[in-house]
Amino acid sequence: MRSSSYFALPARALLVLALTAVAVPTAHAADAPAPSLAAKPYMGWSSWSMQSSKYPGLNPDGDYSYLTEANVLKQTDAMAAKLKKYGYEYVNIDAGWWMDKAWKSGFDQYGRQKPDPVRFPHGMKAVADRIHAKGLKAGIYLPAGLEKGAYGDGKTPIWNADGCTTADVVYDDLRTTNGWDSAYKLDFAKPCTSKYIDSQAQLIAGWGYDFLKLDGVGPGSGKSGDQYDNVADVAAWNRAITGTGRTVHLELSWSLDIGHAADWKKYSQGWRVDTDVECYCNTLVSWENSVDDRWDDTPAWTRHAGPGGWNDLDSLDVGNGQMDGLTKAERQSYATLWAIAKSPLYTGDDLTRLDSYGLSLLTNREVIGLNQGPNPPAHPVTPSDPQQVWAAKNPDGTYTVALFNLADAPAAVTADWATLGFTGKASVRDLWNHENLGTYKNTVTQALPAHGSRLFTVAPHGTALAFAGYEAESSANTLGGNASVADCSACSDGKKVGNLYLGGTLTFRDVVVAKAGTYQIKVSYISGDARSVDVSANGGGATRHKLPATGDWGTVSSVYVPVTLKAGANTITFDSGSGYAPDIDRIDVPKS
Repeated sequence: MRSSSYFALPARALLVLALTAVAVPTAHAADAPAPSLAAKPYMGWSSWSMQSSKYPGLNPDGDYSYLTEANVLKQTDAMAAKLKKYGYEYVNIDAGWWMDKAWKSGFDQYGRQKPDPVRFPHGMKAVADRIHAKGLKAGIYLPAGLEKGAYGDGKTPIWNADGCTTADVVYDDLRTTNGWDSAYKLDFAKPCTSKYIDSQAQLIAGWGYDFLKLDGVGPGSGKSGDQYDNVADVAAWNRAITGTGRTVHLELSWSLDIGHAADWKKYSQGWRVDTDVECYCNTLVSWENSVDDRWDDTPAWTRHAGPGGWNDLDSLDVGNGQMDGLTKAERQSYATLWAIAKSPLYTGDDLTRLDSYGLSLLTNREVIGLNQGPNPPAHPVTPSDPQQVWAAKNPDGTYTVALFNLADAPAAVTADWATLGFTGKASVRDLWNHENLGTYKNTVTQALPAHGSRLFTVAPHGTALAFAGYEAESSANTLGGNASVADCSACSDGKKVGNLYLGGTLTFRDVVVAKAGTYQIKVSYISGDARSVDVSANGGGATRHKLPATGDWGTVSSVYVPVTLKAGANTITFDSGSGYAPDIDRIDVPKS
């Protein structure tokens, strides 16, 4: 398990297509009033990637020594000069601002974090003032809980709370919490506890900060159970921030439990959905650790993103070439996924030495517009195989379509218009290259390098596809092994077929098409985690596909799987093989 920022342990236009087209997430109602915060994903810079890296020269005075007032202000100046006009505005100071170079914490007389005088000789307010003077916003960082060093002997007074001390805000047994057990768990049954959070909120608001990253939050951050349940902390921070009268964006970290998505959305403006993207090595990141994880881990969260709160995929480190530790193809794919997933776009690169390619990735107005505009986040429309297509239907009837080759060798990737719900012609625009590619009939295919991608806007000119639906639980189908019908309130007819494991099979019978050919079959399924299944037709050879997690066992999602059918009646079989397959709700087969 990778750690997060605090301790960073090294190992770490056819609107009629609505019925069959790419689904638009509905977690945030379209007619709701615009939120005052996080109306769109935030953009900016964070200090953590550089302070956590062992790249030569970044941390010459020991691990994490990069974080200083001077370095933050250098990045502030560079952002104002190079990125501000493209929408980048937050300068976020991460873990360590109250630590000395030996990582020893400092606290004020009220048990609140106090800036280290060597790292920040002029204090945190002066830094925020300098950031604001550039027309930018200032961000700061705190871990969940009462840090052990702040407890003292339990007699440390709480600011503006007569009679309250640190012993009055934690559990009597001093149980620990957060992702590193670096703090005592706050006991919100005690009346003094909220006063402590209020005191911290008043401190950072008084300094003029516009953003708070609250880290080590659970359930998540590698921890579960009551001891690590920090939902009450997040709710208290939400109330405390409101009480300051200052507008402060609250971002939660890291690997948050999707089972508490409703809480994260209620109390914050963003939540980290995964581990740290940094590799804690001699570059900022590496493809394998853990940039590539995001293609597997993001889909389950897609439906939770929208105005007021966004899925945070972590720092976008694509601007520094060799220091990033990625190929050009990987840098573009990394930026593509962040853009289409509607993740906040904040880089951890050294903005004073962006290379020309990195600058072009970070400042492409069409790609930024995709991320910041009214269109929904994209999600996979094909299985999580090495070659993938992600898409979203935009309010203007166009589609965002991204092609990814996640394999370690070059490969062609095809986007089939049937996976978008239409057939015929469509015009294609390449967003990275600002180029209209012309009109394509039924599909677009691109040869991609290892870990490569393309990003398109597709405008359909064809006709909507009609589909024939087949329910998994139909008595006409055949179940094998442990497979069985089960209730499913989210499923189309209230039923599904589950227990597809260790040889369990589901065979759809009498799947009728008029003409022989390869059809994009829409598979609606439920799977709390990513699972694979073998798909075959008419007893022929099977193809194994990995279906992305839907987030829980009560949510239905869908992808399209190519299946070759003969004219007339067919059988289509889903076989778990030697593993565990998703539960199946239904399939929808194009009629043409």
